Amino acid sequence: MPIDPARALAAEPRTADISWDHRDVQLYHLGLGAGIPATDPGELRYTLESRLHVLPAFTTVAGRGKGIAGGLTGPGLDIDLTAVLHGGQSIRLHRPVPPVGTAVSSSRVAAVHDKGKAAVLVLRTEASDAEGPLWTNDAQIFVRGEGGFGGERGPSARTELPGRDPDKTVERHIREDQALLYRLSGDLNPLHADPEFAALAGFDRPILHGLCTYGMTLKAVVDTLLGGEPARVTSYTTRFAGAVFPGETLRIRMWAEDDRRVRVAVGAVERDDAPVLADTVVEHH
Repeated sequence: MPIDPARALAAEPRTADISWDHRDVQLYHLGLGAGIPATDPGELRYTLESRLHVLPAFTTVAGRGKGIAGGLTGPGLDIDLTAVLHGGQSIRLHRPVPPVGTAVSSSRVAAVHDKGKAAVLVLRTEASDAEGPLWTNDAQIFVRGEGGFGGERGPSARTELPGRDPDKTVERHIREDQALLYRLSGDLNPLHADPEFAALAGFDRPILHGLCTYGMTLKAVVDTLLGGEPARVTSYTTRFAGAVFPGETLRIRMWAEDDRRVRVAVGAVERDDAPVLADTVVEHH
């Protein structure tokens, strides 16, 4: 069988030295649509090195690492990448991410769940520098056709939205070239740039990276409810519920549940709010 859960879980973590500087952070922020208007003080905190703050979602591309595909080729894993779907992402920040840094990144398979028709791998990446832990990221990866091996089903992330109107709703337009810019931060999957490849995957045109939507949504929450202070974010979790295309508009609805948690739902305006991100929570101080 292509997935051997025992071997995958027992495998030694993969470690790598990573580094980044203000240019990596600025390019990432520009890929999320930051810098409009270019002279807005609220946008300059994402684009000008002398004022730079780092959105925690930058940790998904820090060091321009191997990405998800690199975590799917270890012991106990022999996976057809066409059967892979990025199902969810979570970040836990141990302290604010510096604009310039070096760290040791350690990646491993933290869990293998049996969903019946699919297996779900939890790929965990932890980063630390000389001062201690920086962040822990979990990517939930669905592998179609690899379930049914008798393992634990695992937790369900499905949650109900509050039964009231959102506290804030904002819309964010996705530029036609946004996927082309975002992919320069490290995710060069042709699904997001090559129409012929996108057609093979069943799409009539390239789709936006789910992690780009993820970053755009966090920026909207930070700018709208957290006073533009990315360092206030302590964790951020989502489930990828549907594709979104360059040229579309995200409708981002936010509920401030208490003084430490924001619940979020994201839909595509032009497709009657078709779900894009679901079960999304930003925790903060």
